[in-house]
Amino acid sequence: HFIYKFSKKTMEPGGGGRFAKLVNKMKGQGKSEESAKAIAASIGRKKYGKSKFQAMAAAGKKKMGGKKC
Repeated sequence: HFIYKFSKKTMEPGGGGRFAKLVNKMKGQGKSEESAKAIAASIGRKKYGKSKFQAMAAAGKKKMGGKKC
């Protein structure tokens, strides 16, 4: 089994698990964490739309206590 760093995140839309998995996959391909997050966010916005994706990101940020994640 592969142990993910995002154990508290779920794989449901808005849970953050899909985003974190995609970021980890891209980091494994040699991308920096910052660029991997930017690419994953771009993909999410394209898939869910700007407003829905931003709402999911805000909910995740609120869940993390306002920390930059």
